[in-house]
Amino acid sequence: MKTAPAQDAIRGASSKPAARAASIICADMKINGSVTSEGALQIDGTVDGDVAATDITIGASGHITGEVKAEVVRVKGRIKGSIRARKVELETGAHVKGDIVHSSLQIQSNAVFEGQVKHADDPLKDTAPKAAAAANESKPVASSGPSAYGISTSAS
Repeated sequence: MKTAPAQDAIRGASSKPAARAASIICADMKINGSVTSEGALQIDGTVDGDVAATDITIGASGHITGEVKAEVVRVKGRIKGSIRARKVELETGAHVKGDIVHSSLQIQSNAVFEGQVKHADDPLKDTAPKAAAAANESKPVASSGPSAYGISTSAS
């Protein structure tokens, strides 16, 4: 038995203990600006802006231009922008042009993906470039002369 995409989103939202009803952006709707939801979101229309929710499904007629962030992202339509999610599923017919940061990634046959993929234990956590620099500063550096900053270090 095949169910409609909107029913899938509603069922997914209702199976979570404290989830709200699914929000649906219909195929004839276009949104200019960011969309945020605390629950499930079904997008069959067009969104020009970032999208954030707990569970996002982009239907076959759905188009997003912007960043998509969620626990779970299912793509049947088109995304031009990055995806950050614990679980990403690119289904048959999906077109994604942008980078994906994920914990779990599934790409079905005839899905199109152009971009880079990076695995992360917590893809929803925003990583700051300074964190990597701070990690490098904590390691002792063996050097016999002055560094680029005029600081001399020695290995003990």
